[in-house]
Amino acid sequence: MNASSTKPICDYEGSRYQTEFWDEGAREYEDRVERIALRRLLPQSGALCLEIGAGAGRLTGELARFERVALLDYSRTQLRQAQERLGRDTRFIYVAADIYQMPFVGGLFNAALMVRVVHHLVDPPAALAGIRATLRPRGALVLEFANKRNAKAIMRYWLGRQNWSPFSPEPVEFARLNFNFHPRSIRRWLREAGYTVGHQRSLSHFRLPILKRFVPAAWLAAIDAALQPSGDRWQLTPSVMLRADAHPNGSVAATQAFFRCPRCAGTELTETGNELACPNCGRVCIIKDGIYDFKEPLLSREKT
Repeated sequence: MNASSTKPICDYEGSRYQTEFWDEGAREYEDRVERIALRRLLPQSGALCLEIGAGAGRLTGELARFERVALLDYSRTQLRQAQERLGRDTRFIYVAADIYQMPFVGGLFNAALMVRVVHHLVDPPAALAGIRATLRPRGALVLEFANKRNAKAIMRYWLGRQNWSPFSPEPVEFARLNFNFHPRSIRRWLREAGYTVGHQRSLSHFRLPILKRFVPAAWLAAIDAALQPSGDRWQLTPSVMLRADAHPNGSVAATQAFFRCPRCAGTELTETGNELACPNCGRVCIIKDGIYDFKEPLLSREKT
């Protein structure tokens, strides 16, 4: 539990998620189809991109079209693994922080990416609004979510093997801090947060163990790629990826600052050595091993 936001956080600290789930988890097919959709939905270029829930940097290589990328994750472990993968090149900024308390100035990023993250969030509307605040006018958010109204769930419901309805708008928590969402709810939350929903892509049409076992992942991904545009008309797959653009009436960052204080929203932070300090409220962010650490517990000094 994160004491500052009082919202539960799914923390991958100490996890071997990248190794166990991706490298050894027979998910080459899912990885391929997510990359295909990303390439179609991301803007062609931009100065700054925010990758939310970046983890070990599995998809960060797809963001080479941006000049700089900020990798945000709640887990320091995951960020250190991302550093091992990507290096400490100055174009990458590693940030450990709470998604509900973004440590970035408003109107900063040209684009944001959030894949396999929202299904862990108890309050997606708050998170989407927080991301919107960091985007420039017309900045793009590429969002992937777990779809409760998928064909398998519908069939199980009709056969009486599932007690929750895939057609109802509320999220379903199938395991602690693991949610599936109705596409209509996701689109509504995005509109309410100040986005215009654009193209939608249906992913993982063939997420069946027997198919993945006997059919090469490249073949499955190629067919999936041809079917992905059907997401603009209907969404019946377990995963959906879409692009939502921030409304054009937003604001551009009015300061040269990059970070803001998550406690008081001050932007005049001072970086000295291994600390980033807020002169307004006294909060101190520790910079360790190339990671800006805004996580709890809060460190603060009395103002002088």
